[in-house]
Amino acid sequence: MKIVVTSVFVEDQDRALDFYTRVLGFEKRVDVPAGGARWLTVGTAGEEGGVELLLEPAGHPAVAPFTQALVADGIPFTSFEVDNVQDEYDRLRDLGVDFTQPPVRMGPMTTAVFSDTVGNLIQIAGNNG
Repeated sequence: MKIVVTSVFVEDQDRALDFYTRVLGFEKRVDVPAGGARWLTVGTAGEEGGVELLLEPAGHPAVAPFTQALVADGIPFTSFEVDNVQDEYDRLRDLGVDFTQPPVRMGPMTTAVFSDTVGNLIQIAGNNG
């Protein structure tokens, strides 16, 4: 068994696609109609066959209270690995990304947390050494 798709709830699929590709650097993998929305996934650029992230419409009534509670408590919905948290923090901040937590050392890891502009806090993490 392996993970092939995981998801993040998004308030607007078009805005999410723009942010996750243009700003974060992922590449679009699948974009097909699915009812009133789309099955829209992104993945790590240049990594064929890797895990895909579904930009899932946040239309279900349970989603808004859930994601709002996470944001209010400063809890990231998911985490992405980066080679150097400080460098990625600087790059994203220069692109106007809003961080709720600057880089912080936590044992062997450094983490930072930002808003993805479509309803979520996202953590970036990397090894210190």
